[in-house]
Order: sequence, then structure tokens, then C-alpha cells
Amino acid sequence: MAALATAALAASLAACGDDDRQDVDEPVGEFPVDVAEARFPTKQRLAETSDLRLAISNIGEMTVPDLAVTIFTGDEKASGPFDVRSDQPGLADPNRPVWILENEYPKLVTAGLQPAEFDDAPTAGAEAAQTDTFSFGPLAPGDTTEIVWRVTPVEPGTYTVHYELAAGLHGNAKAVTSDGSPVEGEFVVTITDKPPKTCVDDAGKVVEASECGP
Repeated sequence: MAALATAALAASLAACGDDDRQDVDEPVGEFPVDVAEARFPTKQRLAETSDLRLAISNIGEMTVPDLAVTIFTGDEKASGPFDVRSDQPGLADPNRPVWILENEYPKLVTAGLQPAEFDDAPTAGAEAAQTDTFSFGPLAPGDTTEIVWRVTPVEPGTYTVHYELAAGLHGNAKAVTSDGSPVEGEFVVTITDKPPKTCVDDAGKVVEASECGP
């Protein structure tokens, strides 16, 4: 009887474990998407905010279960999307921020929303267990989601920012291009600590040199 009870308990625990698996409801398959737009200024200055924008279209015939975007900076992933890992020995935390992600970002860009209005829009993209990954929910066939991350650079230098797309958070649903390749891209960005060149315009205001006449 004890052996039977033990076997029953083990079977019960195993069944419970299967029900608790986080990936149990994620469909297995490939979901074609297209990055219709990818923008991030390649030349930036310290303390001046910039927007990283991705427009992602579902070009397949099935709904993308959960559009997920992973962002990381440098050759290896750090603790956050806009951090880099330092090789300097003896550091208590090897992660160093290059950009600071503005509060309540990323956000979805809805029709007619202007950059000056982004701050007032509701936040979007639930942060996943992986701190460099954001989940944006289902994306229906033919629909496009436009996402913006607003960041402020805090470290000068040249950095490569990578993005990778997935159709789910658990590896079963894969986002692919029209030819079946992984969906990914990168931006090579130089951040300078030099102040901009300025001049005085006809109204007596100090403006960037590009705004002054000949």
C-alpha cells in the first residue's frame, strides 16, 4: 500500500508540474514578421534624449501569440537592455549603463501621436523575466505595432545596440523573416561629450549652428 501511495503521489506531482509549466500554452511554430521601420540616431550627445523606434508587421497568416523584443548593448548581454558588461576586475557589479531608459517606456505609437506627446501615452511592453526583453502581446495578421524606447545617453563612446524578435517568451513560438531567418538587427551609435556648435540667430537666441543662416 505504501508503494502504491508513493507512486500515486509522484504521478500527482508530475501532473501538477506539467500544468504549472509556463510554456504549456505557447504554440510551437514559426510566425513571419517584418521590421517595417528601425530608427535610432547614430550620432548622439550626452544627456540629450533620443528615441529608438521599431515598427513590426505581422506578414503571416496566423496571429503572433506574444510579440517579444529583446534589446542588448555590446557583444554580450548585461543586466539591462542599454547596459554593457565591464571586464574590469574587482567590480561588485560589472554592469554599466550607457543609456538610461526613461520612466514608463517603452510605449506604443498610435496613429497621429507625435513625439512631443509620447510621455503622456500609457506605458506598454511588460518586462519579462529576462530584464532585456519586453512583451507586447498578440499581433494579428496584417497588423503593425510601432514601439518607442526613449533613452538618455550617460556614457560617451561607440556602441552597438542589438535587437531580436520572438513570437513568444518561452522559445516555442519563433519570429522569422519571409525567408525563415531570425529577425534581428543592430545600430552602431557614437555618443559624444562635446557640446554642439552654436551661434546667435537674428532674434538674439543661441541656437545650433545648423539653424543659423549663411
